[in-house]
Amino acid sequence: MDKELIRLGARTELARREFFFYCQLKAPDFYRDDREYLVQLCNSLQEFVESDEEVCIVNEPPRHGKSRTAGNLVEWVLGNDPTKKIMTGSYNETLSTMFSKNVRNSIQAVKADMYKPVFSDVFPGVRIKYGDAAMKLWSLDGGYNNYLATSPTGTATGFGCDLMIIDDLIKAAKEAYNARVLEEHWTWFTDTMLSRLEEGGKIIIIMTRWHSEDLAGRVLEWCKEKGKRYRHIAMKALIDKESHTMLCPEILSYASYMDKISAMGEDIASANYNQEPIDLKGQLYTSFKTYDDVPRDTTGKPLFSSIRNYTDTADEGSDYLCSITYGVYNKEAYVLDVIYTQKPMEDTEPMVAKALLEYGVNRAKIESNNGGRGFARSVINILKQEYKSNKTKVKWFHQSENKTARILSNSTWVMNHIYYPKNWKDRWPDYYKAMYKYQREGNNAHDDAPDATTGVAENTVHSGGVSMG
Repeated sequence: MDKELIRLGARTELARREFFFYCQLKAPDFYRDDREYLVQLCNSLQEFVESDEEVCIVNEPPRHGKSRTAGNLVEWVLGNDPTKKIMTGSYNETLSTMFSKNVRNSIQAVKADMYKPVFSDVFPGVRIKYGDAAMKLWSLDGGYNNYLATSPTGTATGFGCDLMIIDDLIKAAKEAYNARVLEEHWTWFTDTMLSRLEEGGKIIIIMTRWHSEDLAGRVLEWCKEKGKRYRHIAMKALIDKESHTMLCPEILSYASYMDKISAMGEDIASANYNQEPIDLKGQLYTSFKTYDDVPRDTTGKPLFSSIRNYTDTADEGSDYLCSITYGVYNKEAYVLDVIYTQKPMEDTEPMVAKALLEYGVNRAKIESNNGGRGFARSVINILKQEYKSNKTKVKWFHQSENKTARILSNSTWVMNHIYYPKNWKDRWPDYYKAMYKYQREGNNAHDDAPDATTGVAENTVHSGGVSMG
């Protein structure tokens, strides 16, 4: 018997059991044993589909085979179990249809060369159902609607799946910066795709990490919050800058990488190639000080020279009120409480008044640019009439300086001299997120949190150039 055919038979049997060897059988020049990242990727995906894990996030640089491997995985899963139902979602209908067509054509491939393996060599008897082979929706013999390709603009009505694969929803930095687009992706995932997942079904999300709130980022947080079993496969193109070590220099050399990042900018390159979200790369505040307990004397009494409050009222309906109560010690600010909300003034006025009373605030400042004067008067009335308190001296003022310039110029002081409780992420999650994700170069949906925090900085050290009411 032909030795090559014997070897081919052994390889096809191995490919049936091991996903990496299936990929290697199809494309031996690409899926080589010495490309360790591909071995790792394939083995990890096989472990995922065979485990009790529910979600897998794959973040890998462009052109390194993540979409190609996802297509192979669909073939391998269906080959081993033709009853499985698989749904894939891509950036648009064109890409999702192309993904579907490639998988379908691979399963349908007719053997023309006895030495060149095809799908039917590995999985004999598994074939596309005659008359049910549309590009977006097709079935296998003995099955029904085994595969559906869709996108955020497509439909998934009436289709349930055991395995859902979402592949690269973001194609450019412009979309990564667009909060509306990111929210639409999340809504599509939660409202449409999740409702199609059968009991015990699995989700694979394959994408470049563009933004901390892209679908991969949101799903990772969702898994942690809901206690879901998940795995995260993250690979950077640049392994080590000093030694010029790349993930796979044959696919992307260090010289080519440096050429690309010089043309596209560091933030976009870091997202595209090294899984560093574009918003975190350009964030204004890179770190924050925290405390376990406020400064106290030997008797346990706080050492604050004063307790203050700075409130920035909401300018428009979509803006946030941000009210920060803090203690001052040695010209540093220790944040005690934050109110960060889009609730209307009739709700926030009593909330702020209550905080001023509970924390024993000596002095409160409220911006009067847009309704702040009336807000301040209401807070004073609540303190005097409802709480019978005149301890807090409430002042309103007009802020005349440029907001962005103030935020930028005070950012270093904010990071070095404002202290937050260790658990501030849990206590004030929306405020925390607004601070950490504020962009130095703009493109911010809201600046209310950094604006009020800058007010804390200015009023801890100096007057900030504002005119008091």
